[in-house]
Amino acid sequence: MGDRKGGFWYKELFPFTAMVATQCINVGVSIIFKAATLKGLDFRVFMLYSYCISALLFLPLCYFSHRKSQLPPLTIGLLGRFLFLGFLGFSGQYLGYIGIEYSNPTLASAMTNLTPASTFILAVLFRMEKLEMKSWTTQVKIIGSVITIAGALLVVLYNGPVLIRSSTSSASVLAQHPALVTIAGGTKHSDWVKGGALLAVEYVIVGLWCISQAKVIADYPAELAVVFFYNLSCLILAAPACLMGVTNSSAWNILKPDVRLYSVVYSGVMGSGFGILIQTWGVHIKGPVYIASFMPLSIAIAAIMGFIFLGDDLYLGSVIGSLIISLGFYALIWAKAKEDCEKGDEFGASSSQNAPLLGQYDDSTNEGRIISQTSPEVSHNYKKLHSNFKNYIYLPYFYCLVTL
Repeated sequence: MGDRKGGFWYKELFPFTAMVATQCINVGVSIIFKAATLKGLDFRVFMLYSYCISALLFLPLCYFSHRKSQLPPLTIGLLGRFLFLGFLGFSGQYLGYIGIEYSNPTLASAMTNLTPASTFILAVLFRMEKLEMKSWTTQVKIIGSVITIAGALLVVLYNGPVLIRSSTSSASVLAQHPALVTIAGGTKHSDWVKGGALLAVEYVIVGLWCISQAKVIADYPAELAVVFFYNLSCLILAAPACLMGVTNSSAWNILKPDVRLYSVVYSGVMGSGFGILIQTWGVHIKGPVYIASFMPLSIAIAAIMGFIFLGDDLYLGSVIGSLIISLGFYALIWAKAKEDCEKGDEFGASSSQNAPLLGQYDDSTNEGRIISQTSPEVSHNYKKLHSNFKNYIYLPYFYCLVTL
């Protein structure tokens, strides 16, 4: 009974709360980056410094966490996959920032709805997900995904009447920050099309990144090491592009303690650091489609955080859209949990005669299926790795509270 309860916390409640926390982190990074750009911070400088901070942060964490664990050897092929994963992450983020320059953040938020669909299609093509239309859990997952995307689109495209008006008017904010006028509107139609195309490519790349991340973590089950090599690869690839893109040496000087420095540090620690760490752990536990399904949630979180921290008005469309997103998420997560439970029962029944001891450990996930087919020594290493990682799972919540 205790093992089942602990398994529920680790396999269901932890991933759900961790993914919601990750979306909060991503929205926080976007908000503070937006404030930093008003102070003249270039997105190339922002990206390069963030990768550098994340790599330096996770180098000692990776060493001290895994020094007593027997990890798989670092082969040339595995290093190449790390480099490819970094290329996907860097290129997607780079195209996204250029797309926002051509359009605006509202369109960027709407385009996040492409990620669950693209990830699900890629997962089916790579045989990581089975599309069984006759299965009621598959039907509920599809319906939940559609409801979630519809709610996210409602938040973006429909405002409606103001329910609660903030004390800070939009006119006064635009008067204090003229650069917001460019962000809010005034975009040419041709530039809008370019921006939309770049953003669409970005979130398709994000779907491919989730799939590639799942493949890498399956062969190298060490989240801290994967995040370190990912940020190191991004840093290596971003350095020439960012240095050639920003030739003004004064743009790289952000040592003054202001919002530019704070945004880079927060993004390096939380965004590229612990945010990617939690997401990597979630991909290992629940799979890429589960992680991608949380992307539209950032739109509702952005609306709520904008009202609380930025003084934005709270509109009827944001409230209704957030409720619809919640309903879609409930259906999606419930169906995913039922599906994992059914797979766990089937696997437990088929493997109980051959490997009763190994089958008791986390047999309802991909991780458990991998562990049950390995030796007891390797199984012990898997358990030890995830036991160490549980000590780090609480750090992002602490940093979120400190940030607030």
